Amino acid sequence: MIIERPLTLIAELTYRCPLRCPYCSNPLNYSDSNYRQELATEYWLKAISQAASLGILQLGFTGGEPLLRQDLEIMVEAAAKTGIYTSLITAGTLLTPDRAAKLRECGLDHIQISIQDSQAAKSDYIAGIPSFEKKLAAARLVKRLGFPLTINVVLHRHNLDRTEEILELCKTLEADRVELANTQYYGWALSNRDSLLPTPEQLERAKQAVAIAKQQRYFPMGVVYVLPDYYEKYPKPCMGGWGQKTMVISPNGDVLPCQVATSIPELTFTNLRNGTLEWIWFESEAFNRFRGIDWMDEPCRSCSRQTIDFGGCRCQALLLTGSATATDPVCHLSPEHHLILKAQEQGQGKQEFSPTFTYRSAKE
Repeated sequence: MIIERPLTLIAELTYRCPLRCPYCSNPLNYSDSNYRQELATEYWLKAISQAASLGILQLGFTGGEPLLRQDLEIMVEAAAKTGIYTSLITAGTLLTPDRAAKLRECGLDHIQISIQDSQAAKSDYIAGIPSFEKKLAAARLVKRLGFPLTINVVLHRHNLDRTEEILELCKTLEADRVELANTQYYGWALSNRDSLLPTPEQLERAKQAVAIAKQQRYFPMGVVYVLPDYYEKYPKPCMGGWGQKTMVISPNGDVLPCQVATSIPELTFTNLRNGTLEWIWFESEAFNRFRGIDWMDEPCRSCSRQTIDFGGCRCQALLLTGSATATDPVCHLSPEHHLILKAQEQGQGKQEFSPTFTYRSAKE
């Protein structure tokens, strides 16, 4: 099997975050001491150098909230010198004019800001803290400094009905690109699934609003609308395929094929302190575990889509079936697809739109 070089490195600098979003994909046990042992600057700089040598083209600084790392500018400057395209993925609440200007000077290429809803009270309710006005101020600051601006909105049953309003807000903020990503059910989102899962009618209305935005070219770099897995006929390939395109480095230095791969207990991940990115990508057991098709059981093994969706998400398969080698239950061919149908029924049976969320813990 030919293993291509990765294209993207996701640097999860910290799991600390001022927001408490009920769909956060960070680990439920993120406050454990293991994750609090964040990589020192020197290791991140080594990782950036190794990423450039490996041929990685784009680097996303994310978290948690990456602006909580006071050495972020050092990392950005190092990455810029390699020619890697850099993005800051942030909630925006900590982005000050001085910090944004410094990041610009250091060579940061692009900033993505998350917004929870089009209305302040609803956005703050979802985020778990007052944050809406700070996010809008951050978006305006980004544009004033000349950065390309992406606005990301995680969609679910509490904000889908305002997709049109959300798109209008993004127009007002002069976003260059908009990502409308329906919630995927890992981490905290799985704990809140019944409260977050939308109805088919909501999804259809949102799809129509997005179609208008695309037709009328609201945003110069486009708008992306990602359906939730639970309403797809076939699963999406995990991160474009396990170990196919993307590497993730967690705050403590573990190198992963995706952000939630540590949920698979049978796997041991090599830490950046103990191996190079090149060795981890090509040789480590964890990255090779679900490459190719040899690991697949039926119906994936004989399916014509085996190299299109690669059996779907390994973490989702584990979370729903108890086995990381199972066909992703999202697939209508999966013998466990009834689990998805049952989740849809449970979610749609809840008519109230203001339940109490199980929020992720505070940053400390």
